[in-house]
Amino acid sequence: MVLTMATPGASRAERRAVRPTGVERTFSPDELIVSKTDARGVITYANDVFLRVGAYSLDEVIGQPHNLIRHPDMPRAVFALLWETLAQRQELFAYIDNLAADGAHYWVLAHVTPSYGPDGAVVGYHSNRRRPSRAGIAAVKPLYDQLLTEERRHPSARAAVAASSELLRRLIAERAPSYEDFIWSIISAKGD
Repeated sequence: MVLTMATPGASRAERRAVRPTGVERTFSPDELIVSKTDARGVITYANDVFLRVGAYSLDEVIGQPHNLIRHPDMPRAVFALLWETLAQRQELFAYIDNLAADGAHYWVLAHVTPSYGPDGAVVGYHSNRRRPSRAGIAAVKPLYDQLLTEERRHPSARAAVAASSELLRRLIAERAPSYEDFIWSIISAKGD
């Protein structure tokens, strides 16, 4: 593992745009992708699996916003839910499609938790990601496709997130008592 301290990273304008290639990458079922961020979501730690699977060097990720690896085909509503949940000092499990530096993508089953300082204040976030089952990905993909379709109907990011977040709430209510219950039903049924 690579232990790091935050260092200044390239500004958003200096980062190169990564275009998805459609190539899917995976990693071993016994590996964990681990990262830590500060309270603003800026990467302060990345393990060797994060770097290898994401095709990044340590210098390219430390000091960068964690959304550096956000795939454009991931619904913003899922990230809005993530931040809502973390703001309530709760953990969240979610299936996420990430984008590597070389344009490949890789699915993960993420477990994101707040990290606390000695005074009990949230000082950052910790994420462990493991390889999800193909059946688990197949179970969430249609939901994510519906959310993306909704988001693309709106002219601004704010309107897109609001509309797809509302759609996510409605779709989850049809399937389970909560998002957490929905995810756990997939994990349990699909063997993740």
